[in-house]
Amino acid sequence: MLRKLGIVAVAAAFVMAPLPSLAQSKKDSVVMGMTLEPPGLDPTTAAAAAIAEVTLYNVYETLTKINEDGSVSPLLAESWQASPDLKTYTFKLHKGVKFHNGEPFNSAAVKFSFDRAAAPNSTNKDKSLYQAFESVTAPDADTVVIALKYSEPNLPFLLGQATGSIVEPKSAPTDATQPVGTGPYTLGAWAKGSSITLVKWPDYRNAAAIKLAKVTIRFIGDPAAQVAALLSGDVDAFPRVAAARSLAQFKADPRFTVLVGGSKAKTIVGINERKKPLDDVRVRRAILAAIDRKAMIDGAVDGFGTPIGSFYTPGSLGYVDTTDINPYDPDKAKKLLAEAGVTTPLELSLKLPPPPYARQGGEILAAELAKIGIVAKIENVEWAQWLSQVFTGPHNYDLTIVSHVEPFDLVKLTEPDYYLGYKSDAFNALYEQIMATPMEADRAKLLGDAQRMLATDAVAGFLFQPQWITVTSKKLKGVWKEVPQFENDFSTWSWE
Repeated sequence: MLRKLGIVAVAAAFVMAPLPSLAQSKKDSVVMGMTLEPPGLDPTTAAAAAIAEVTLYNVYETLTKINEDGSVSPLLAESWQASPDLKTYTFKLHKGVKFHNGEPFNSAAVKFSFDRAAAPNSTNKDKSLYQAFESVTAPDADTVVIALKYSEPNLPFLLGQATGSIVEPKSAPTDATQPVGTGPYTLGAWAKGSSITLVKWPDYRNAAAIKLAKVTIRFIGDPAAQVAALLSGDVDAFPRVAAARSLAQFKADPRFTVLVGGSKAKTIVGINERKKPLDDVRVRRAILAAIDRKAMIDGAVDGFGTPIGSFYTPGSLGYVDTTDINPYDPDKAKKLLAEAGVTTPLELSLKLPPPPYARQGGEILAAELAKIGIVAKIENVEWAQWLSQVFTGPHNYDLTIVSHVEPFDLVKLTEPDYYLGYKSDAFNALYEQIMATPMEADRAKLLGDAQRMLATDAVAGFLFQPQWITVTSKKLKGVWKEVPQFENDFSTWSWE
């Protein structure tokens, strides 16, 4: 309640404040707000989605580009062709492209990038994808051939993600702080804890099409401060802003455009199945039965979410509604704990990263678990801590809440060191069968089977598919409404 009052109070204080003319008179620059600061600027070596929000398609480019509607178009590759079994892809590259440091972009750079992503010491969060490449060959400077160990119908989409960014071999070791790509922007400045500035690269191959000469990205984590920054004109746009409780105000204000878009994200309660008693499916099912998804959606994201029952989202190929497999039933939850021999109260750690959906959702989760005899001890951690302690290792947690923003990531649940600790030979075999099935209708049926298996195994507390709110100045054009992945493609932005 205090949070609600705080946001309303701040919003009210600024409702009559005029937008400064400075922000709108400079028609070739923009200030954008972002909730989280990235830990580095190399999306191929770290998992944080905030890296892609700054760099993808702006500093770095990929062979393919994921568009707002989820379709895929050429970017560094001008075309590609797949073999009938979808196990071999041949990419033809654009000629004459250069990296920011003047080095040529060619098939050798692509091979280097993908081999690096697959290396044993790689920290690429999609490492398993690149390790599934049987080979990456460069028959000539403008051609790359990728042979896979299994069929991958989604490869063009997957290579458009930030983890598929093509890096310049000499600069790769320092890309986290001095990024070098082929994109329309270079790093101008990074004021740690405050902002990042990107500046237009004059030697970009299509520089005339890039309308913004400078983009300043300000990091504002507090929801009330996000709303205040928009109302005061300190920022011109705030994609994925935590402004649900002020939405009516922004919609009524003629200075703003409000966009509410869908996503492929999956917000879940992560359960560490390496730890007892969480390795017992009955205990995990008890946790799921204690969760009221509607209360979680209302409290964590102010109603902007669609309930899900598995690691998959509505609108995706083969989606089935599995929310009835583990419905809200506190009495059943208590019985399951008793069947598993759990003595209550059971104490579990609940590590929460910074986003409001996690912090607010964590409070709701702790209250719901308390009703069935589980004491969730909340520990709020910074994003870097969450990544190092929970996600990448040593997986030192019992429960967490996080939104997985990448589409087509069922493969993660086959990885032996994935942070959830799920191990299922049956699921691994089913996933291999999905990947070996080229016919879309047959693959859709198998994907339905996979969703039901994950729900039945209570792999995680599957909560909701979030809807994202973006608020922009009315005069700023080209900002995306839909969110197929976390990105801010500044090449499409311009002032009218």
